[in-house]
Amino acid sequence: MIRFLYGIIFTLAFALAAIVAGVYLGALPAGADAKAPGLERWAARTSLHAAIDREDVAYKNPLQPTDDNLVAGANLYGAHCAVCHGTSDGKASTLAKGFYIKAPLLATDGVEDDPENETYWKLDHGIRFSAMPAFGKTLTSEQLWQLTMFLGHMDELPPAADAAWKKLPSATVTPAP
Repeated sequence: MIRFLYGIIFTLAFALAAIVAGVYLGALPAGADAKAPGLERWAARTSLHAAIDREDVAYKNPLQPTDDNLVAGANLYGAHCAVCHGTSDGKASTLAKGFYIKAPLLATDGVEDDPENETYWKLDHGIRFSAMPAFGKTLTSEQLWQLTMFLGHMDELPPAADAAWKKLPSATVTPAP
């Protein structure tokens, strides 16, 4: 029995040493242009969903999806989100094309079907292991809810909010010659 325990301890120590050696030797991809390993993608996705499931129950939208709130949400999107997630033209910005984890283009890959409390959580806390920042320190709760409502209604906006959304300039930047 003792030899068996020593075998387990040796195996775990060897595996840990191999992982540490791999990190120090640069065996793990470190560039933003490398594809994320499957284990990294699984760990990040699983942790994100578990955190949202555990923490998003506290969020309840106090606002109504009025024209004013949806227009404000569209303007907030233009100021804070368009550079990564594009505008109504559905094109990625030059910056977004270089992301390690591709940001969804919300004009085509929207989050309208996501629960509001999940979208709010992502805006408030950001998403670790991605370029998604936590806006909870820079936007008010009201602004976060306005942005959440805009994202949730992007596919069915009333005329004023749709005009504000379509008025946002393309996030695509063409390099100067």
